[in-house]
Amino acid sequence: MLDAEEAYQQYRDMVYGYLIRLCRDRDLAEELTQETFYQAMKNWKRYEGKSSVGTWLCAIARNQFLRVMRKQSPLPLDNVPEMVAEHSLALSAHQALHRLPEPYREVFTLKTFCELSSKEIAALFGKSESWARVTVYRAKQMLLDAMKGDETHEERL
Repeated sequence: MLDAEEAYQQYRDMVYGYLIRLCRDRDLAEELTQETFYQAMKNWKRYEGKSSVGTWLCAIARNQFLRVMRKQSPLPLDNVPEMVAEHSLALSAHQALHRLPEPYREVFTLKTFCELSSKEIAALFGKSESWARVTVYRAKQMLLDAMKGDETHEERL
């Protein structure tokens, strides 16, 4: 397993690229990249290995980005019903995602949240690009099916 320094060397560019796509601000992306790795190093012993180090780092980066965005723009109160509906959908998607078996959960996370290409995902798993594309497609289908099941369950309540 990588140590924190090796992880920084291996994943720094990926995390920075992910953050640049999120915030479209080089200075902020650099600051958030540093904060991401600071948080990762602080919590390195708590990394459980349930996902790849890259996926874990992207999740930390996303949380750092969201923390900054929440501080910068308070939520307007006039669209609370829409926000509640969006939150409910996001929660349902998040729960469905965590029920996906591996490698579908990790591949979907890498593609969607880390914005890795099929080629990059294939390289991480030591598989072909075709395998990565098919696995992403199947993960999306499984996620949609799981969310439809949640809606059906909610309608029955």
